[in-house]
Amino acid sequence: MLESVQSILDEYAELEQQLADPAVHGDQDLVRTLNKRYAALAPTVAAAREWTAAGDDLSAARELAADDESFAEEVPSLEARLATAEEHLRRMLVPRDPDDDRDVILEVKAGEGGDESALFAGDLLRMYLRYAEQRGWRTAIEDATESDLGGYKDVRVSVRAKGTPGLGEGPWARLKYEGGVHRVQRVPVTESQGRIHTSAAGVLVMPEAEEVEVTIDPNDLRIDVYRSSGPGGQSVNTTDSAVRITHLPTGLVVSCQNEKSQLQNKEAALRVLRARLHQLAKDEADAEASAARRSQVRTVDRSERIRTYNFPENRISDHRTGYKSYNLDAVLDGDLDPVVQSALDADEAAKLAALADDGSKG
Repeated sequence: MLESVQSILDEYAELEQQLADPAVHGDQDLVRTLNKRYAALAPTVAAAREWTAAGDDLSAARELAADDESFAEEVPSLEARLATAEEHLRRMLVPRDPDDDRDVILEVKAGEGGDESALFAGDLLRMYLRYAEQRGWRTAIEDATESDLGGYKDVRVSVRAKGTPGLGEGPWARLKYEGGVHRVQRVPVTESQGRIHTSAAGVLVMPEAEEVEVTIDPNDLRIDVYRSSGPGGQSVNTTDSAVRITHLPTGLVVSCQNEKSQLQNKEAALRVLRARLHQLAKDEADAEASAARRSQVRTVDRSERIRTYNFPENRISDHRTGYKSYNLDAVLDGDLDPVVQSALDADEAAKLAALADDGSKG
């Protein structure tokens, strides 16, 4: 732990020097990057300084206790203070996801189960929209294909924070664990015999990427335009405003038709493409990192069944964390924080265990 703390203190001091250099302030992009990293390190630096101060105070009290009994009486409370400071610092040293304060693009796709799956996809979308509303985030449906019974075959929504979110409070920090297969058990509206059916919908969550972070060569794109097929008014349905972009090197395809103009749809599709390319690079990096392999909570594996929504029992169960509660109606109305917190806690526990394992090997 000492090595980790010292490297952070060294980086923090170097950032202070850079930010104090007038020459650096000629590059505002660099200044923003440095300030962002400086602010991210500040809480850990504060925890490290408290840990060091607690250790120094305890050492001094033990040294003086031989000559003054009053110092000996302080030792137990100082030991407790040091233990608390050490635990807090250990948690601060857990590797943080650099994307945690990013906005996200969230996609919900109907899976097995036909119309019932599409209705469930609509329920999930409403849950996320309500959750975003409760947290003060802004949302916008970017693209959607509705089903005949009112659900969604697929729908894509952007979720954006207002202002600068606090540590661990950004859309990606709270929603990244939603990626995977969500299973529903209930009596479908089309079921006349009252039998419970099981169907599923897939969720994919991606952090948004800035244009400067993901470079897209225009020569790598095939752009097709076509007439929008969904609702949206006269201007949407009578002009070739919908856009489909194919990224030739990766084969990724993104379409958008909800905006009124072809240019707006192209810009929206490029935003999604940047997010997908950023996520692709992130997944590749995670696959190579031992800490990521140890993590018990994966974030964007759409093939993994992560949660079951049982309507007859009003029960929601998360299969990764063991979380279970009987307030499904409240969760679907946006009360998602306890479920999200169970994933956050499980992920932190796995990372703490990895740190302890690395420490024992060192």
